[in-house]
Amino acid sequence: MYEPGLTGREYEPGLSVPAGKRGLLAGMGMTEKQGGSDVRTNTTTAAPTAEPGVYTLRGHKWFTSAPMCDVFLVLAQAPEGLSCFLVPRVLPDGTRNTFRIQRLKEKLGNRSNASSEPEFDGTVAWLVGPEGQGVKTIIEMVNCTRLDCVMMSAALMRKTLVEAGHHARHRSAFGARLVDQPLMRNVLADLALESEAATALTLRLAGAADRAVRGDAGEAAFRRIATAAGKYWVTKRGPAFTAEALECLGGNGYVEESGMPRHYREAPLLSIWEGSGNVNALDVLRALGREPATAQALFDELALTRGADARLDAAVTGLKDQLAQGAQAGARRLVERMALALQGSLLVRHAPAAVADAFCATRLGGDWGHAFGTLPASAGLDAIVERALPGGG
Repeated sequence: MYEPGLTGREYEPGLSVPAGKRGLLAGMGMTEKQGGSDVRTNTTTAAPTAEPGVYTLRGHKWFTSAPMCDVFLVLAQAPEGLSCFLVPRVLPDGTRNTFRIQRLKEKLGNRSNASSEPEFDGTVAWLVGPEGQGVKTIIEMVNCTRLDCVMMSAALMRKTLVEAGHHARHRSAFGARLVDQPLMRNVLADLALESEAATALTLRLAGAADRAVRGDAGEAAFRRIATAAGKYWVTKRGPAFTAEALECLGGNGYVEESGMPRHYREAPLLSIWEGSGNVNALDVLRALGREPATAQALFDELALTRGADARLDAAVTGLKDQLAQGAQAGARRLVERMALALQGSLLVRHAPAAVADAFCATRLGGDWGHAFGTLPASAGLDAIVERALPGGG
């Protein structure tokens, strides 16, 4: 990840960025084997040195992705509690910092991006933010990388949809091209709805992130809650979506040469990275409880389409009713409803009528089955497919 303008002590990156360039390739080290997502149980320690703001770390991380980076944000226990530190691979004098990689993980997918178990032993680190405020400090980075996960999942949906559509346009069976078979057309249209909804939400979250950085308090509040909700829902939809797109190619989709198996292996990771589904659902509850402005920002956004679609209005009313309950056991359902209402609102505002109507009828109105390809007969399948997969050749 490229972080332009990262400030602090002057530092010339080691290997990945040419000398003299501002900006660093940054990774994160939060997860430890005894705690997983419960980072407050981390045991890596940070001891202050005689130089203000400089510490030495001792400990071990269970998951640190992209160990080839120039710097890492690392959580460790300082005298005043869990704190955030910047760990450079190369020190200002040009010597290597202590960053011992114990092993690389053997993963289901995402194999071109290494995940490692590093060990710190007298590793030099610089304090970022106040001592004891590590989670609050690093969450700013997490909000960026959660958005990355949403983007990657939406992009993976689009890629697999296009590949499935290409196959359907050029493969014939039972006397007609697959794309002209009514049942396959329903599947492709359903996938197209899911893909467009994911893309619309992703772009809205990206816009909120940009405006929040520029000082827009309302967008910052919206970003806080909607990014966690979007990360939960869009990345959850990815594996099922990718599996359905793979199936459109039949047996060919199960063969490595098609590329689909690689997409299928990649999809589940995006739900796990930067907090699993439960972590993101609980983060939404935490935001609602501690930052009341987030709920107001959410409903201000949904109010932009009030009266435009009765099914969307009913979904927003149901969301408000469920929000009042606030029970942890229902967090997933709450966040799912939140994401679907946001997607419906965005499609009503920005998508063609056929797309918005089909989404609201199925995802919000309940006129839908439990698998892709179960759109109602009233859905404008031709318009939806042609929008997502234009051209007949």
